[in-house]
Amino acid sequence: MQEESQRQLHTLEKIVAGVALLAVLLLTVGFAHAQTHRVFLRSNAVLVEDVHSGKTILAKNSDEVMPIASITKLMSAMVLLDSGVDMNERVVVSRQDIDHLKGTHSRLRPGTVLTRSQLLLLALMASENRAAFALARTYPGGTTAFVAAMNAKAHALGMDDTHYAGPTGLNPKNVSSPRDLARLVKAATQYPLIREYTTRERARVEARGRMLSYHNTNRLIRNRHWDIDLSKTGYISEAGRCLVMQVKVESRELIMVLLDSWGRYSRFGDANRIRKWLERSSVLADSRG
Repeated sequence: MQEESQRQLHTLEKIVAGVALLAVLLLTVGFAHAQTHRVFLRSNAVLVEDVHSGKTILAKNSDEVMPIASITKLMSAMVLLDSGVDMNERVVVSRQDIDHLKGTHSRLRPGTVLTRSQLLLLALMASENRAAFALARTYPGGTTAFVAAMNAKAHALGMDDTHYAGPTGLNPKNVSSPRDLARLVKAATQYPLIREYTTRERARVEARGRMLSYHNTNRLIRNRHWDIDLSKTGYISEAGRCLVMQVKVESRELIMVLLDSWGRYSRFGDANRIRKWLERSSVLADSRG
């Protein structure tokens, strides 16, 4: 009889502990979602997360699965670097690298010869699709093996909402959620070359005897008010305007995910509104505990 009472008491204690944990989680999520009413945002899905604690600071449709456009290229970069291929090896851009899905323009004409490192720089900094196609095509096993490695990497990172159908993001079947993309950003930040290339302001490469100039697709990189450790933009019509970053605000390292924003500059406007709101509010101090 006494053993049965003890078992019942133990079960009751576990239930109480579980309810308490659920209440804390609901309060945290509820707080983060409540903050979106204090910040006017044009992005349809948003997540701001503390890098070290993992706490959600701001959330809006943060579990919604949607196309992610060129945010894809962060995963492509990790897969390429994980493979150990020679980054100084010269790669010839081919007609196979031309975008026949969306018809995007590229100044890298077939026959252009660049190193893998140069191609990765252009793919990350300037979101050059033909460069990303060339890197996937020349990966050991080709593009099919490359995309399989992307999906395997996503699975290993616990990105259960994520699926890749191509290396560039032009395919709208490349989908993820803001929470998964926060995991992606956190993982990509562990690669010094990805951090360097995604935050470089501009670059010049020689292609078929001509010097080509490129600039970073994230206009905030050139803004002295921002301290950005990693950045990637994306756009296709199905995904809207997208932006992910790891940044420092008020001495805190944060991940920002902004997806499906309307208007050419609205994702940057949202990022600025979020930063200013964080700077003038006590939300970061309140989230430390």
